Amino acid sequence: MVKEFYSEFLKDESWLIKEDKFVRELQNIREAQFSQGNGYLGVRGVLEEIPYDSQPGTYLAGLYDRLGSQVAELVNLPNPINFRFTIEGEKIDLVAMSYLEHRRILNLKYGVLVRHSLYRDAKGRIYDYQSLRFISMACKNIGVLQVVFSPLTSAVTLDVNTGIDTAVFNASVLSEGRKKHFRVRELGQAHQAGYLVIETLERKHPVVFWSGFYYEKGRKKIYQKDNIFRLRVNKGETVVFTKIFCIKRFPYKEDHSSFKKETFKIFNKAFKSKFSTLLYSHTKAWERLWKRADIIVEGAANDFQTNLRFNIYHLLSCANYDYGFSSIGARTLSGEGYRGHVFWDTEIFLMPFYILNFPQVAKNLLLYRYRRLDKARQLAKSKGFKGAKFPWESAYTGEEETPSWAKDFDGRVIKIYTHKLEEHISADIAYGVYRYYQWTKDEKFMEYCGYEMLFEIAKFWASRLEYNQKEDKFEINQVIGPDEFHIAVNNNAYTNMLAKWVLVTAYKSFILLKERRKSLLSELKKKISLKDKEVTSWRKIASKIKVNINKEGLIEQFDGYFKLKKILPTQTDEYGLPLIPANLKSKDLKHTQIIKQADVLMLIYLLDEYFSYKSKLVNYHFYLPRTVHKSSLSPAIHSILASWMRDLPRAYNFFNFSLRIDIGNLYGNTSEGIHSASLGGTWQAVIFGFSGLKLRQERLYIEPRLPYRWKSVSFSFLYRQKNIRVKVSNSLVEFKFSTKEKKSLEVIVFGKSHRLKPNRKYIFERKSVYSRKEAHY
Repeated sequence: MVKEFYSEFLKDESWLIKEDKFVRELQNIREAQFSQGNGYLGVRGVLEEIPYDSQPGTYLAGLYDRLGSQVAELVNLPNPINFRFTIEGEKIDLVAMSYLEHRRILNLKYGVLVRHSLYRDAKGRIYDYQSLRFISMACKNIGVLQVVFSPLTSAVTLDVNTGIDTAVFNASVLSEGRKKHFRVRELGQAHQAGYLVIETLERKHPVVFWSGFYYEKGRKKIYQKDNIFRLRVNKGETVVFTKIFCIKRFPYKEDHSSFKKETFKIFNKAFKSKFSTLLYSHTKAWERLWKRADIIVEGAANDFQTNLRFNIYHLLSCANYDYGFSSIGARTLSGEGYRGHVFWDTEIFLMPFYILNFPQVAKNLLLYRYRRLDKARQLAKSKGFKGAKFPWESAYTGEEETPSWAKDFDGRVIKIYTHKLEEHISADIAYGVYRYYQWTKDEKFMEYCGYEMLFEIAKFWASRLEYNQKEDKFEINQVIGPDEFHIAVNNNAYTNMLAKWVLVTAYKSFILLKERRKSLLSELKKKISLKDKEVTSWRKIASKIKVNINKEGLIEQFDGYFKLKKILPTQTDEYGLPLIPANLKSKDLKHTQIIKQADVLMLIYLLDEYFSYKSKLVNYHFYLPRTVHKSSLSPAIHSILASWMRDLPRAYNFFNFSLRIDIGNLYGNTSEGIHSASLGGTWQAVIFGFSGLKLRQERLYIEPRLPYRWKSVSFSFLYRQKNIRVKVSNSLVEFKFSTKEKKSLEVIVFGKSHRLKPNRKYIFERKSVYSRKEAHY
């Protein structure tokens, strides 16, 4: 019986993601699923021996390079995980050598990746290989890998190669081949360790690596300064190899010596520490994160809790606070999908999780936008508009980074127009700013940059709207809404309503500042050249923005949408999601009412207080059969709307799909990285959908509608410096909050208002069955 060296991390099934055998075709998918990170540094879950066809990925948040590419790309850095054994020329490798057993386990609770493989070489000799690794959550520059090796049948001479691998590339994209976005400037050895200095090609940002290595045989601990060496290991003898590495980026500077010294200090502190000490500080940091972010669902299917934690784990792994230097890309730091670019996903899908759990991270995402506000102003000006127009895809400069060509969902190469026409992102950012403020009441943030962004985005929309004198309406023509099947449409309801919301919110904020903070407003008006007359016009413009709504409350997605061919899906997949008719080509979808993802329903979700229950219901039933969910952003939003409409079977089906998008590779592209938007959307479906949490008119509402068999959902969240713990079921709500202040808190539970005091536990019981009436504000 072979000893399990890391058995302490294999105990609780609800925290474990398992690979029970090696399937070569799934290798790149597992690399994304098993990726580890801390928001600053992300590393794909490659096997240490780097088998053929593996795709190593080491990424630093915000580090991009454009040289050799049509747009900036997240830089794939040298691979520090590289760790290879050979015996008499035969590589210990799941592809190159036979194996008897293999399993890997990602422990979500502690952020550690554990492996156990049993090999048999060409001569029939058997080797036991175990490993554990982590990217430190306690010190964000540090990564640790430990390998335990034992020859079980005979003594062997082991050749070890553990250098940092510089033979890595960014993956090829369409007509662009694979490319390397860095050059090696310096490498060497010092202080029983090795160092590597590289710099990006375009902006010459230095990145410094330090790596140290030692092994233990019996009671002996041997420091090994060489990356390649030979070692004799006896039959049954166990050797423990430990590799510690440190990675840190710097701004451009010709002389790298000070950077090496600064990075070495961080590295040396870790290198002199015991492995157990580094592991302990890392796992404790993860425990603190989970104490805030964990959601416990009682009564769900066996693997449900694990899959939910898988989604939250990846949200935690990409969370960072660096004063807006970086944001979170569409595929986190787990792959190069969308070249690591930042989309509207960040503000609309990711931010709610961080606002309610880690407001500093949410603030960082908004500071990222603020640091690039000048570029947004330049983009607006270049298009003939005022204010700030943010790019559809963003990287490090804030310039537009959308490529001209990309693959569609069906594999076709298509021309991309989103950077020219999908302008709602500016409204999405304003929405994110104000939602952060509503939940946190962070006045300092608003004074520093929030109001400025809100006003500049309002200026853009006021100048972007076109007046139709015949209809006495303001219009927004030639746009793309969230549904990207229909290009260059006029008066997309989502875009128009969000623009209207921006103008109204900016106007109200201006009036509020005028009443309460005249000096601040005066400075801000001067800074951005804002006139009172201009602000007054926002309200007038907003009141005349065109949105097509019929007498039943049905919203037309854009001008002429109702006149398109009424070709609807007739078949569904195993999750109940509509399938595109087999005889319909993707290029013909624009002529039909079939839509890619939530568009009108996305609008209703974000601005639900502006719509009556009847209007929500009519739109839900109209657009539900027309939506084919060819975006990972869509299923979670439909789950939330379905739960609001009391359509719980469908709500659960949509949710179950969203939950499994990456753990099940449901879109077939998880190998390119974890879908960050679906992570955030899945979390929102549990909290804002099934658990029924809302913030309306400065008041919290809770009205749970849990799926069949779910007994309860327990979670924590932050609201305006109040730490709130909630447990909900379909019949009961338990509520308790703590705060430094002694002020009470108003909460609407099951439709009834309650004034609660801190540090007391309250239990509320539902007095009646679900009511189909909802307040209409």
